[in-house]
Amino acid sequence: MAQRAGRQPSPEFVAHTMRDAQAVGVAAVITVGDTVASSRWCVAAAQAHPDVYAAVAVHPTEVAGLDDEAYRTLEQLCADRRVVAVGETGLDYYWDRTRPAEQQTHFRRHIELAKRVAKPLMIHDRDAHADVLRILREEGAPEHVVFHAFSGDADMARHCVRAGYLLSFPGVVTFKNAPQLREAAAMVPAEQLLVETDAPFLTPHPHRGRPNAPRLLPLTVRGLAGAAGLEVPVLCSAVAETGRRVFGIAVR
Repeated sequence: MAQRAGRQPSPEFVAHTMRDAQAVGVAAVITVGDTVASSRWCVAAAQAHPDVYAAVAVHPTEVAGLDDEAYRTLEQLCADRRVVAVGETGLDYYWDRTRPAEQQTHFRRHIELAKRVAKPLMIHDRDAHADVLRILREEGAPEHVVFHAFSGDADMARHCVRAGYLLSFPGVVTFKNAPQLREAAAMVPAEQLLVETDAPFLTPHPHRGRPNAPRLLPLTVRGLAGAAGLEVPVLCSAVAETGRRVFGIAVR
């Protein structure tokens, strides 16, 4: 996981992306919504391709004006069997686009939605670690919580591991200037690790600065395996098992 919807690519682009991904051993992806419109696209893409799954939510920098009708739409989308998570939701204090208080209100609503529809919660957490963890405690976390593009340090990783959360690592784990992220990865048991692209962003070394894609995921997998002290096949098996256990994705 995950390929983000971005500008809502064409069905042909999705098919081409998956052919390239499967050629390097990536069997399935979760494409992640960040607005109501992109969430609809994610579901349509998942319906059109057997190895694409969807997560639906509104990103914290996009929650201005989000109303009850939008939440009804998200809940309706969650009823689709191809939707395997509520996300990405959470808090982002890096971009000054929506007020922290407004973000927190909608994060709580997304947590409640995830629990109501019994789907994993996929969290975006940027410069907001303490508030994200506090709100999860206050609201009560769903059964499965995934920290998308985990960006915390080793202490944050330890806290998440104790809480039973899943930590998903992007291509940043391969960057030379990210030793703290590799230290965090070393704290995480294999069964709580996930790997992702966040495409077209966070492209792994040596392609940093270029658009990311699922076909580059093996580079991130190797970087994460090294940081976590795992053999690549062990990590791949663990991620596949977590995909089955948490998201209901059985790779072919």
